Amino acid sequence: MEIRPTPYDHPDAIKLSDEVLQEYIRRYGEDEGDATPLAPSMFRPPHGLYLLAYDEHDRPVATGGWRTQDANPEGYADGDAEIKRMYVIPEARGRGLARRILARLEGDARAAGRTRMVLETGIEQPEALALYASEGYAFCATKFGHYRHHDPSRCMAKPL
Repeated sequence: MEIRPTPYDHPDAIKLSDEVLQEYIRRYGEDEGDATPLAPSMFRPPHGLYLLAYDEHDRPVATGGWRTQDANPEGYADGDAEIKRMYVIPEARGRGLARRILARLEGDARAAGRTRMVLETGIEQPEALALYASEGYAFCATKFGHYRHHDPSRCMAKPL
């Protein structure tokens, strides 16, 4: 497996982003999937990074990114880096790709001067909750992000 920095609007990134949105719809039953506003510029270094993992046949099989967040009305704090669009296609799960991508994202955010990695996930994603907890993320008392007022939402953070 090879992990490559890739623009958020690259066709392979769009393909996997569409897949993860369908996964959210299956799990949460929402017509919109994830309505969080995202733009390619949010993931451009040094203010973010978007990664794709490719298999031995050069197929995109996993994705993840981080974007800069600072104190704002959605509950973020100065120095935050927010994880977005972490996803591994079903056929590639169980190979440690999510951990590898997460480690690269954390290292890049730290190098960019970010002090805390944050994320929002939900109760219908137990494997995501388990992954983040095993990597040192803890639940936040204060919720943040687009879905901060939704009951299934869970916010987690880890100092960088």
